[in-house]
Amino acid sequence: MREHVESSVELRGALLRLRRATGLPVVFGGLTHETRGLRIGELNGAVTPALRGLAISAGSGLGGKCLALGRPCAVTDYPSARHITHEYDGPVSAEGLRSVIAVPVVVRRKVRGVLYGALRDALPVGERVFDAAVAAARDLEQALAVRDEVREVLAPPPPGPSWEEVRQAYGELRELAPKVTDPELRERLLAVCGRLETASDAPSDLPGPALTPRETDVLAAVASGATDVLAAVASGATNATAAARLGLRPETVKGYLRSAMRKLGAHNRLEAVVAARRAGVLP
Repeated sequence: MREHVESSVELRGALLRLRRATGLPVVFGGLTHETRGLRIGELNGAVTPALRGLAISAGSGLGGKCLALGRPCAVTDYPSARHITHEYDGPVSAEGLRSVIAVPVVVRRKVRGVLYGALRDALPVGERVFDAAVAAARDLEQALAVRDEVREVLAPPPPGPSWEEVRQAYGELRELAPKVTDPELRERLLAVCGRLETASDAPSDLPGPALTPRETDVLAAVASGATDVLAAVASGATNATAAARLGLRPETVKGYLRSAMRKLGAHNRLEAVVAARRAGVLP
C-alpha cells in the first residue's frame, strides 16, 4: 500500500511537470497492475470525473495501444480516429478531449505506466509538446527504477534451509566420509561434521527435557562409529542400509546402536536419535 501511494506521488509530479512544460490543458496517467492493464489514477486539468479510475486494457483505445506496443502514440481527433479501438469514447467525450498523445513509462523493458496529454481541439500536437511528454516519462521511469533498486536492497534475504534439511545433509556427510580414500579430504569432511555437531545456535524443536551434564559426557564418549550409525538411523536408514553405507557388518551396526542406547538411557532407536539431537551431536 505504501509503495502504491509513493508511486502515485511520483506520477502526480511527472504530470504536473508535463503540464507546466507544454501548457496542455489536460494531462493524466496511470500505472500498470497485475492484469496487464492500467488504471487512470492521476488527472490534472480535468473538469469532470469521467476519466478517473478508468481501467485501460492492453490494445484498447489510444492508451491501450501505447501499452501494448511500448511506444508513443497520438491521434489528432480521438472520436474519429481509425487506427485505435473506441471502447473509451464515452469518458473521453465527457471530458471533451479531441487531440491526445500517450507516452509509455518503460522500466527494465517493461511498460509500467502511460502518461497522457490532451487538447480539447482537434489540432496536431507539436514536436515540442511531444518531446516534453517523452522527457516527463523518462523522469518517471528513473524514479520507479530507483525505487525498485532500493526495495531489492532492503528486501529480507530468502529463507535458508530448514533444520530438517541440515540434518539430512549432515547424515549424508557422515555416511560419505568413511568412503573417501583421500585422507585429507576425509578429515575435512569430518571437520565439517564436527562443526555441525557443535553448532550452538541450532534451534531445539524436539520435545523432552535437556540432557544432564552427565548424560552429555556419556554421549560424548560414544565412539565415532556409533555417531555415524545414529546419523544413518536419523536419516531413516535400516540396520542393513546403514551397514552398507558405512561399510560395516550388520552385527556391528546393531552393537553400536545397543551401546548408544545403553549410554543414553534410551529404550529404542528413535529415543536414541532424539537424545543425540538434544545433546547437539546430531543436527
